[in-house]
Amino acid sequence: NGFEALKKVLSEMSPAQVIDEVKKSGLCGRGGAGFPTGLKWDFVSRTKSDQKYVICNADESEPGTFKDRTIMEGDPYSIIEAMTIAGYAIGADEGYIYIRGEYKRSQERINNAIEQAMAAGMLGDNINESGFSFQIHTHSGAGAYICGEETALIESLEGKRGEPRTRPPYPTTNGLDNKPSLVNNVETLANIPPIMRNGSSWYRQLGTPSSPGTKLFAILGNVNSPGLVELQMGVTLREIIN
Repeated sequence: NGFEALKKVLSEMSPAQVIDEVKKSGLCGRGGAGFPTGLKWDFVSRTKSDQKYVICNADESEPGTFKDRTIMEGDPYSIIEAMTIAGYAIGADEGYIYIRGEYKRSQERINNAIEQAMAAGMLGDNINESGFSFQIHTHSGAGAYICGEETALIESLEGKRGEPRTRPPYPTTNGLDNKPSLVNNVETLANIPPIMRNGSSWYRQLGTPSSPGTKLFAILGNVNSPGLVELQMGVTLREIIN
């Protein structure tokens, strides 16, 4: 990963332009709720605060799922790059990746990618001599299924028992340490670098008008070809299995 998307963003785009491009892409959250990603970024960017956070939800605890693990182990740099772009867009200088406790290899590869990005000047202070700084920390989950829910994840990050918060307020205004926090799933973030490299118009050529892009599908059970596949949104389960 040459961090080309991050270099382009820092040299050619303002934070508002980045958010606008994510909005125009039509990217929706890949963690389950399907909330428009650009809209969530916009909410956090508009909230005034002396501190903001970018949080990657990598607590993939749903039985039989392994798409986020595959991304973290196969291309951990995409998550580092995406979180840094998100930080630039919303005005945050710090991020956390909350990784499922059983995902030891994922954590090792993410930590290794962080070290390499720091060494390459693409993470840390004055990234690529742009004047923008961003730090990323990893946090290992304690095995609680409920911590896949974003407010329970934040409670756990704060050292508390992982239990969901009453909402509102939402993490976009009152998240980690009661500061505005952007929480995105691993797969959602993995879409950001290609959108920034190729543009929202390119991204919208994939998938359907209401759900652009691709999706990772974990195929398990009594099928001839189990595994992980990436296909355009709009595909049917019958097509995937066949």
